[in-house]
Amino acid sequence: MFGKAGLGGLMKQAQQMQENMKKAQAKLAETEIEGEAGNGLVKITMTCAHEVRKIDISPDLIQEAADDKEMLEDLILAALKSARGKAEETANKTMGAFTQGLPPRRGRLLPLTPTVIPTQAGMTEGNAV
Repeated sequence: MFGKAGLGGLMKQAQQMQENMKKAQAKLAETEIEGEAGNGLVKITMTCAHEVRKIDISPDLIQEAADDKEMLEDLILAALKSARGKAEETANKTMGAFTQGLPPRRGRLLPLTPTVIPTQAGMTEGNAV
């Protein structure tokens, strides 16, 4: 189906794509986004790899929530969900160029799932789709 030159070129393209995806994933792992709830009373900063870096709770809210622990918990959860949604949206936009035309995989972000990438030496595991 492929000649030697065609297969070699295809392998080179796959390796280049894998390198580019790794660079994009590394950048996403450091890209910080912020989610908030309660009109900014609770803010959560996380990376696009879902690493929470900071939780900021307004001092006014702490005083107000002294007798309402459940409200504070709900606001923290809402801010976390907001941050996670923004992180996934950013990751999907960034990695979309690499996954265009591929079928989606349920429950996982396409760019963050490990798969097997063929190389000239055989099959190796990588973090590409």
